Amino acid sequence: MGVDSDGTEEHSWAVDPEDEQGAAVVAALGRQMRARREALGMRVGDLAAAIQYGEALIYKVEGGKRIAKPEYLDKVDDALKAGGLIRAMAEDLSRVRYPKKVRKLAKMESEAVELLSYGNHNLHGLLQTEQYARSLFEMWHPVQTEEEVERGVAGRMDRHSIFERSPAPALSFVLEAVTLQRPIGGKMVMRGQLERLLEIGKLRHVSLQVMPTASEKHAGMGGVIQVLKFDDGSAVGRCEGMFNGRPVSDPKRLRVLDHCYGMIRSQALPPPESMAYIEHLLGET
Repeated sequence: MGVDSDGTEEHSWAVDPEDEQGAAVVAALGRQMRARREALGMRVGDLAAAIQYGEALIYKVEGGKRIAKPEYLDKVDDALKAGGLIRAMAEDLSRVRYPKKVRKLAKMESEAVELLSYGNHNLHGLLQTEQYARSLFEMWHPVQTEEEVERGVAGRMDRHSIFERSPAPALSFVLEAVTLQRPIGGKMVMRGQLERLLEIGKLRHVSLQVMPTASEKHAGMGGVIQVLKFDDGSAVGRCEGMFNGRPVSDPKRLRVLDHCYGMIRSQALPPPESMAYIEHLLGET
């Protein structure tokens, strides 16, 4: 491969200007790389030739303007004879490439022992396939750049590691039937999404329920409900239509959310019937 004339977006991620913590991590690595390069008496052009990346990308990474991808760090570490010090930053950089609010949510999900979720107009991020998630991000207004879309999709997919945790957390989802009928991304994307739901629904620690559109009683008219419970007995929850839509952690308000979610579950189809409903939709898609 010849030296890339730029390659900025292909080989790196954008820095969120509102994420001071993330920006500090990126800037620290950039200073370390530059100091190491200068200590070796190596010019930017020399490093570019050694690693086969453009000079523009090197300047932006060293200046804390872009987040280098792991494969870039590997080559720089070797070229600068850093002994793994630069390569070791890959995990930290991988985390800060996601928006701050996504990192915070992912951290809470990784620590939760129980998750309760009712969604009213699209599927929970943990349930979404990559194609479905990308279709959603591409629909947002104002329109996002391609890089913003990819960043959002990557952050959402990274959270799916919750399904691989051991011991596994208890996960409960109530889905509106209409969210399974709306062909987000087109027919084939929706087929893949329905197939994914059937796979997830077979997991012993997951409960999937569908709320029929024809249901005359519905305790979820206040909007989305999310509750995360932790091993120490604490919890955090949010409902769009309660408590000004803000996260709550005090026991009294959490009991209100628990009660409301319990009512929603009782009004939705039981898990076996819900799975049968999804299978029926898949057959028609």
